[in-house]
Amino acid sequence: MTTRIPENLRYHKEHEWVLAEGKLAKVGISAFAQEALGDIVYLEMPKTGVAVQYGKEITEIESTKTTSPLYAPVSGKIVAVNEKLKEKPELINQDPYGEGWVVVIEMAKPKEVEQLMTADAYGDFLKGEDSSS
Repeated sequence: MTTRIPENLRYHKEHEWVLAEGKLAKVGISAFAQEALGDIVYLEMPKTGVAVQYGKEITEIESTKTTSPLYAPVSGKIVAVNEKLKEKPELINQDPYGEGWVVVIEMAKPKEVEQLMTADAYGDFLKGEDSSS
């Protein structure tokens, strides 16, 4: 399985991606994660203004196969939620790195992004995931 891994993003070990722009971090799940989940049918919408901590659960994503947590890849406060996912959670499957983004976090510590994997490192990480399943 060759999964597209955009070079301009950083990746968390739980398969969330981050697009950092200044203090803001747009967050979604990777193509690998949405393929593993299967058809996404529901997303519990996180609330704006809520503080999140690196590595802690933000919300849950439900698919036809399972329910999976979405973890915060950075600490901060949720400042935007992708409202389109209320009506069309399948956008995560169709366009995980574009229209399928989930939240925007105003980062408390923007340097946290540097701890996340680059696209190359995430690609290597996925090779390990494929062999263990």
